[in-house]
Amino acid sequence: MSIQKLLLPIFLVAVAGISYYFYQQTASEEQIDEVTLQIEKKEFVIKVDATGELKAKRSVKIEAPSGMRTNRIYETTIQNLVPEGTMVKEGDFVATLDRTEVANKMGDAQTEIDKIMTQLDQAKIDTAITLRGLRDEMINISFSKDEKLLEIEQNKYEPEAVKQQKQIDLKKLARDLRQLKSKYQLESDKAMAKIAEINAELKQNQSKLNRLDKLSKEFTISAPKAGMIIYSRGWNGKITSGSRIQPWDPTVAELPDLTEMLSKTYVNEIDVSRVKKGQEVKIKIDAFPDYEYEGTVVNVANIGEELKEYDAKVFEVNIELAKIDSFLRPAMTTSNEIVTDVLQETIGIPIEALHNDSIPFVYKSANGKIVKQEVVIGPSNNNEIVIDYGLAEQDEIYLSVPENNKDFSFQYLDGAVKKEIMEKQEARKKASLAKLKEQRKQIKEEVPVQGEGGGGGIIIFN
Repeated sequence: MSIQKLLLPIFLVAVAGISYYFYQQTASEEQIDEVTLQIEKKEFVIKVDATGELKAKRSVKIEAPSGMRTNRIYETTIQNLVPEGTMVKEGDFVATLDRTEVANKMGDAQTEIDKIMTQLDQAKIDTAITLRGLRDEMINISFSKDEKLLEIEQNKYEPEAVKQQKQIDLKKLARDLRQLKSKYQLESDKAMAKIAEINAELKQNQSKLNRLDKLSKEFTISAPKAGMIIYSRGWNGKITSGSRIQPWDPTVAELPDLTEMLSKTYVNEIDVSRVKKGQEVKIKIDAFPDYEYEGTVVNVANIGEELKEYDAKVFEVNIELAKIDSFLRPAMTTSNEIVTDVLQETIGIPIEALHNDSIPFVYKSANGKIVKQEVVIGPSNNNEIVIDYGLAEQDEIYLSVPENNKDFSFQYLDGAVKKEIMEKQEARKKASLAKLKEQRKQIKEEVPVQGEGGGGGIIIFN
């Protein structure tokens, strides 16, 4: 076998090894390029994302009759309600409420009226009998008095004692007649008072029956003006056919003014301190993802509440749309990006590039090596976080944890500079919190304090 034949396999193996080495180096460099980021200063937008729902800025509420409470009807059911989105004219049918309880109360009132009428008739009969008896007695006494006068005239020649006795009997008859007349007047007044009392009770029940009859007619609800029917929402969800209506929450449906609309959303108690009236908002409609709208925060609730859809307490935030389109409808779901602050010339890194081992740090490429670089963090949004100290422009950091990361050295920050920066951060935070508390205080002074209610988990933000 020649030497050339022996060297050929060795040469091929060497070439293959060198090729594999350079391939691995190239692949490794490409992989590093994919997981590293070069730091640049840029505009950093801090925002709060919140899902909301469109609603009209103004609307006319279609309500159950206001007479329910005065007639002690504390709950009824919507038997029939026109479909949501129906266009109605003023006076058009909207809903029918269950009249069962009204009908029962009308029946009770009518029964009471019949009972009172019977009492009135009985009182009139009793009065007539009593007064007739008294009149007969008065007539009889008058006859006796006339007889006694005749006897006195006939016995004028009788002894004096007999004449005196006749005079005494005459006086007794006159006294009895006066007493009987007085009794007749008292019995007449008593009877009239009793009849007046019965008539008053009759009038009261008749008035009650008339009110119930009027209320029964109002249980057919008509539109107070022209517009589109939108179902109202109660504590238990959307109000529709079969829903229960109470006098303290009598709204059956609404007629919204679609020329101005709001996005009603809820922000959790952690983020609400960053949301303020007047901030700009980007709004997207889930049903029309290609459309984007500008909006402005017009109201931030001062009172938090617990809702079953959220894990933490939330605050209601209303956002007004700058312009609307004809296809927008109340109750459409919105995605809201509330811009709470914009920082210029700021270093921001993806949140996944930040790590924490009792102190925050990033994996940074320095002089051909990888180190764990301590950093001071600032505000964040959903995707990125501000680095106030520890990184500079052109620095290169890793977006994921490199291999053999336990062997990398830790680069700590200068303690004095770090302390100074953190003190400035704390001062800014306190100033912002003080300003927010002052705003909340002004709102509390302007808004009447609500009474204590049951349930709901209401808190006051401080």
